[in-house]
Amino acid sequence: MEYVYAALLLHKLKQDINEDNITNVIKATGSSPDAVRIKALVAALGDVDIEAALKAAPMTVPTTAAAASSATGATAPETAKKEEAEEEKSEKKEEEALEGLSSLFG
Repeated sequence: MEYVYAALLLHKLKQDINEDNITNVIKATGSSPDAVRIKALVAALGDVDIEAALKAAPMTVPTTAAAASSATGATAPETAKKEEAEEEKSEKKEEEALEGLSSLFG
């Protein structure tokens, strides 16, 4: 994974993605580079338009309670109350399921 990150960093900085540059980035992190992996990565990325691949990749954005509430128009306390109610419901379902199992093995 660190080799891909090194390539993405080089791309972002508009540097050539070659074996020497990736090796230098990996060394800068304190890791020891694997020459075989680096050669394979450089060969695999040779025909790839990284910018197009990044634009085509689905982006997931982690949502927080504040972000969710601003999107729905709810306030943070309302969102927290809804989350607590959902947690209680799931806990009750788990308890009911466990009670059903205990009656079988009783």
